[in-house]
Amino acid sequence: MSVSKSAVPLVLKKLGKGSRGEWYLAVQAVLFLLLVAGPFIFRWISAWEFKGSWFTSLSGSALFFAGIIIAATGVISLGKNLTPLPLPRENSALIVTGAYRYVRHPIYSGIIFMAFGWALWRHNWITVGLALLLSAFFDIKSRFEERLLQAKFPAYMEYRKRVRKLLPFIY
Repeated sequence: MSVSKSAVPLVLKKLGKGSRGEWYLAVQAVLFLLLVAGPFIFRWISAWEFKGSWFTSLSGSALFFAGIIIAATGVISLGKNLTPLPLPRENSALIVTGAYRYVRHPIYSGIIFMAFGWALWRHNWITVGLALLLSAFFDIKSRFEERLLQAKFPAYMEYRKRVRKLLPFIY
């Protein structure tokens, strides 16, 4: 079944951007689904195999579990401020401790680590591509979120100068 080109803008228009960034959540859910199901949906694209493929599996597993830890510490650090939407809660506080000392978006960072870990573990090029796409999406989503955080918290600008956005100590 194919979707007509005219139906796609209609669906996006119905979704709308939302006052709190709801459409980011919808796109994120689709990317998650594709990432997890990608190796099974696109079976016709063969997995890579070489003598060191055990090493990519091991590295992927380590990266995946590191991502779980990073994302979980981000969730714990946020506490009651946690929301799946980019718009901060009305009565939220700026969190700069815990995981937020090392990266401004540790939950996104952890998910990116998990995505690349999954891709390495599955030995699948489609999944690597989807992990790259998810990383680009989180960069875009975090830009939108940072504009909202900056408007709500005057101290965010100083925090932004000190702490990297998505990859601790790198980016």
